[in-house]
Amino acid sequence: MYAIIENGGKQYKVSEGDVVKVEKLPAEVGAEVSFGVVLLADGDTVKVGEEVKAAKVTGTVQAQDKFKKIIVFKYKSKKNERKKQGHRQPFTAVKIEKISL
Repeated sequence: MYAIIENGGKQYKVSEGDVVKVEKLPAEVGAEVSFGVVLLADGDTVKVGEEVKAAKVTGTVQAQDKFKKIIVFKYKSKKNERKKQGHRQPFTAVKIEKISL
């Protein structure tokens, strides 16, 4: 059984026991969070739309951290114009505990 959840404008495919890194959530480590469900699949049956309005995915916050640094380098040739920046996107690691309908 798996579900497609939505968080921060992105969608994630999750199953029970998975640890997913989602957009930063305002929750403490150890807190319980729930997500809205877009699609629910169990074997051959797939439920979407009105069928999954009552469905809920709950999980426990494992960590609040930042991803590996990426380098943003802007450059214009023949103009001696260069700009180097680094960026680390914050995330929340959530362990999926239960998918309920």
